Formats: sequence, C-alpha cells, structure tokens
Amino acid sequence: MRDFTSILPLQLEAVSYRAGDCCLLDRISVQFRAGSRSLILGPNGAGKSLLLRLCHGLLQPSDGVLSWAVDRPHAQAMVFQNPVLLRRSVRANVTYALALRGMSWRMRQRRADRVLEEAGLAPRARQPAAILSAGEKQKLALARAWALRPEVLFLDEPTANLDPGATKAIEQTINAMHAAGVKIIMTTHDMGQARRLADEILFLHRGRLCESGPAATFFAQPETREAAAFLRGELLV
Repeated sequence: MRDFTSILPLQLEAVSYRAGDCCLLDRISVQFRAGSRSLILGPNGAGKSLLLRLCHGLLQPSDGVLSWAVDRPHAQAMVFQNPVLLRRSVRANVTYALALRGMSWRMRQRRADRVLEEAGLAPRARQPAAILSAGEKQKLALARAWALRPEVLFLDEPTANLDPGATKAIEQTINAMHAAGVKIIMTTHDMGQARRLADEILFLHRGRLCESGPAATFFAQPETREAAAFLRGELLV
C-alpha cells in the first residue's frame, strides 16, 4: 500500500504541440488512471514518443492543459528506446540514481542488489554497463527506474530491435512492475506485444487521438477506419 496521495489521474485537455508551422500533436484529450497498462499505438510519425515526452514533462504543450492530481515529479520515470546509461558499473548505474534521491549508502546497496536480482542482472553487477548486450542494457534501464519506486513509468518502445528472448525478459519485468502497482504507459510497434500487455489502447494518427478504450474492444472492433486499416497491416499516410 502506498502511504501518499496518488499523482494519478494524469489529465490532458486539448493538448497540442507545434514545431514552427507544423502541428505534431493536435488537441489530445485523455485521462490516464491508475491500474491499467496503457499502450499507445500508431504508424511512424503519429506522435507516440512525443506524447510520452509531454506527459513526462520533458516538453511543454503549445496549447492545452496537462495536469497531475498531485505535483510530485519524482513519482514518475521514463525509459527510452535507446537507454542512457552511465559510464560506470551495472550496480553503480542504479546506486547513483538512488543517491540523487538522498538515500543512504546502505539502503542504496540493498535496493540495487534487489532490483538487479529481479532483473536477472546480479551476475553482471560489477561489470561496466557499456559491455552489456542491447537487451541487458534495456533491463538495466528498467531496473534503475524500478529502484526509484515510481508510481508511473513511461516506456518508449522498450523492446525495439531486441530478439525474442530479450523481449520476453523485458515483458516479464514490465508485468512484475505492473503487478507491484506501477502504472505503465508505453509505446510499441509490436502488435503481438500490444495484445499481450495492453489493458487499454490509445491509437494515434497524424498527431490526433483517433480512439482510445479497452484493448479487447480495440482489437476486436476498432471504431475508426484508420485503426481498422492499421490492424490489417495497411500503410497509413
């Protein structure tokens, strides 16, 4: 049980983002609530990663309002498609992040050992993070985020270009975090992955939120022509 007021829901009201004369996100309105795993789908260029960066606070909307129930930035974290790791050992990548939160040395070591064990990286703890495989680097990025105990975790294509074994390991970690109460908001191009992980789907096309709702409904009866075409594997332009 969490002993603080939840930062959720995250509310977006007519949120837009422009770069010069180009509108990259157009009046997105959606509410992210606790519990469900929210997966964002859409063709390349739809605005999926941009939406995550706005939600995480890396960018500010050009128009509209984005608000959390409680303003507590440290209660959320983000893992990128290409994780940014420190030029340190695997364990130090985790303990350094915890040190920035003011955690004692003893607690940092204990928590780092715990999350590395859960991620299957304990045997690599003393090795440089730079020598890890792509899948192991992504697992380390997830372990580091998990160590921070976020309430909300944004994941941008966390298994892109990974082999099936690495993808399965990452999905197991995501499911474990979800089971522990972490709200997952994630982008993916992998339809199989979306079917395995999603509780709800947000479908973007040309910067617009075409539809959102339960994953089972989306895959069985998409509401829009764009979503139906996307699920058939057609190219959307």
